[in-house]
Amino acid sequence: MLEFNKMEAKTKMSKFAKYAWFVVAYNIVVILWGVFLRASKSGDGCGQHWLTCNGEVIPTAPQFKTIIEFSHRITSSLAGIFIVILFFWALFIWKNNKNEWKRRILEMGFGSLVFVIFEGILGAGLVLTGNTAETLTPMRPIWTAAHLINTLILLAFLTLTAWFASGGKRISFVAPRKTLYLLGFALFGIFLIGISGSIAALSHMLFPSASLADSIAKDFAENSHYLLKLRISHPILSISIGFFLVWMANYFKMRFANDLWTNRFANLLILLVGLQFLIGFLTLISLAPIVMQLIHLLLADAIWITFVLLAANVLGDKIRE
Repeated sequence: MLEFNKMEAKTKMSKFAKYAWFVVAYNIVVILWGVFLRASKSGDGCGQHWLTCNGEVIPTAPQFKTIIEFSHRITSSLAGIFIVILFFWALFIWKNNKNEWKRRILEMGFGSLVFVIFEGILGAGLVLTGNTAETLTPMRPIWTAAHLINTLILLAFLTLTAWFASGGKRISFVAPRKTLYLLGFALFGIFLIGISGSIAALSHMLFPSASLADSIAKDFAENSHYLLKLRISHPILSISIGFFLVWMANYFKMRFANDLWTNRFANLLILLVGLQFLIGFLTLISLAPIVMQLIHLLLADAIWITFVLLAANVLGDKIRE
């Protein structure tokens, strides 16, 4: 009877783990749709209205950009519902078996719930303050950067929920200082790349260029907007921090040579950074068409998730039931 109960608990956890990974994947789709929304200048498709769309619960005579904006709201709302289900499912699992492993899952699920609420607040704030489409206010870069950072934190919590549910290691910060410094610097660097990338994407949308030469000239012209002058920071930060991530991954491969998952995540991180260098270059010389922006962000999300999993594995101890 005891063995049957263990098998039943393992089956339930397997189902939860699959669901948790589904929520991670779904949120990536929502993020990509949000990029398409911004890049297509459709963020004002519902006007400065939230929760309604141009004053209507369901738009009756929508323009194309209204359809894009409204569909983004629907997919974002579904993401919120999926995360609410994730949290309460984790709570149910923990109440049935209050061990340390289940508590970690519950904590990560709760973090996901908190940051998806913040995600909704930031999205609503952008709409209600009119910081959408081609509107540029002094606060828009700050709103955009805050939205980006919150999205990364949300993805991290969702990833760790799925990681623990899949039998991942308990994270412990009792680790060598060098390990903590490397991971801390990488974390800070990825956030910097994300912020600079959001500024670069915003400037590309607001100040389009006819050619690469025209784009470069705008970056260095004395009378250019400060956003144009700042976007050069993105390739500089991306290249320098990208090389650091590759070096860090190789360092952890040597330090944890016998750890299968550390080596897998390290190798994947190196591969993704290399691909991102290529896609970033192609995005730059092609003047950032929407399809390249989507691929660029997809790879950025993959790098972030891989880094989170690598860090969790490096800082992890085996969990015992």
